[in-house]
Amino acid sequence: MKHTHVMSATVAAVLALALISAPQSASAATGTASIAVSTTVANTCTFTNGTLTFGAYTGVVDNATGTFTVNCTNNADYSIALNKGAGTGATITTRQMMNGTYSLGYTINTTAGGGTIWGDGTTGSTVSGVGTGSAQTISVFGVIPAGETAISGSYTDTITATVTY
Repeated sequence: MKHTHVMSATVAAVLALALISAPQSASAATGTASIAVSTTVANTCTFTNGTLTFGAYTGVVDNATGTFTVNCTNNADYSIALNKGAGTGATITTRQMMNGTYSLGYTINTTAGGGTIWGDGTTGSTVSGVGTGSAQTISVFGVIPAGETAISGSYTDTITATVTY
């Protein structure tokens, strides 16, 4: 029986040694941290050039509609003003298209068929809106009144639009 006891002690020693040298399972530890994320969104607005083209003027009222686009930051309020143009003697209420030294009067309005003059905010009204983050089409309504006296030829003017946002 002594032999069995030695055998059992040897087996026990081998098992103990195996357990000691066996890879130990490590306990995993965790921790947390925060990452602050931020940005700012600036209000911006961009324009595309527009056109307002009248038909051939024959001495009767001539209405025209043109467009340009404005693209402003989503929810940004904006206001668009128009200057008097480049024509000689032009005012906000009577803009002038020119053909050399000859002029042809017209108005730009905020609605079709006349009505409120679209101006620079000092004279006439401005057009306001709220940006959507996408291009918005803005209509421009022009009127050449009846009875303008002009020589034949091509008349042009350039209006500068200013957006305030």
